[in-house]
Amino acid sequence: MSAIPDTMQALVLRYDGYSGTAEGPTIEDLKDWVSLEEIAVPKPEGRQVLVRIGLANINPSDLHYIKGEYGQPRRKGVAAGFEAMGEVVAAGEDPAAAKLVGQRVAVSVARTGTGAWAQYALTDAGAVVPLAPQMRDEDAAALIVNPLSAWAMVHLAKERGANSFVMTAGASQLCKLMASLARDMGMHAIAVVRREEHRSTLEGLGAGTVLNTAREDFEDMLLQAMKQNQPRMLLDAVADNHSATIFSAMPAGAHWVIYGKLSQEAPRLPALGQMVFMKKVIEGFWLTEWLGRATPEQRVEAFTEVQKRFISGAWKTDVAETIPLAEAPDRLAGALEGMNRGKVFLRP
Repeated sequence: MSAIPDTMQALVLRYDGYSGTAEGPTIEDLKDWVSLEEIAVPKPEGRQVLVRIGLANINPSDLHYIKGEYGQPRRKGVAAGFEAMGEVVAAGEDPAAAKLVGQRVAVSVARTGTGAWAQYALTDAGAVVPLAPQMRDEDAAALIVNPLSAWAMVHLAKERGANSFVMTAGASQLCKLMASLARDMGMHAIAVVRREEHRSTLEGLGAGTVLNTAREDFEDMLLQAMKQNQPRMLLDAVADNHSATIFSAMPAGAHWVIYGKLSQEAPRLPALGQMVFMKKVIEGFWLTEWLGRATPEQRVEAFTEVQKRFISGAWKTDVAETIPLAEAPDRLAGALEGMNRGKVFLRP
């Protein structure tokens, strides 16, 4: 194991706290929000581990966060980035942390740690996942946020007795994972997209129905899908007026589960009487809270099964572009245009 340097390159946040805006996860220039700097390599204490980053992932939540629109405040001068993979190279004095040294891991950044858009990241021992040797770096770097969310939400639908569900942003990497998982669990996934060219891909992955909001017959097709499949769960990453229209068309007992806000549009709420007389519910899903509520056995099962799906080929991470960390200020914004092409990664 090579020596740990005193300093490292990192993309650090330029601002503290919240911005008060709700523009959505798009950026025109990364340099508006972070700067490439040489900063000190953090030192692990207690249950903390230091990970040498091999590949860092970009998620919509990262973009919300650097713009001050996420559910937790920014920390000026700290590296950005929530998710990555790499090798644990140092640890605090806690035995649970120390035993991870030398292991290849998937990384989720803890609130008290430092971000993954850097050469090294500091996080809690409980926020890393040891990786099977067969896992590709690209799958490992995107192992936690999307795959675990897919696993958790599809199982949530199943546990609530739903044999079918609707998912918006159907062409996203997350929804592609949910489509094939639902098929393998004997469930019917209804994918909502904005472009007709996404239909064949999603149907090939196992989506039972694909609805295109850009088509003139969208609402007619929506009502037909509701009648045929009776979905009682809307897994929504967009939260716009199309989402509200879908929820209004769903049967009694439906749950609108919002896990993202890709649209700047504020949705018009459906007839509020549906909440009373049809027992409909609007709620949120945040993976961090789900992991906090899950039992140790449930977490082990989820991480094990998610890795198995990647190793078997049932799941695969589509890659649009991998950018050297030092080139990110100039190249990242352009690479993120049309994110449905696949994941964008940073390599230190």
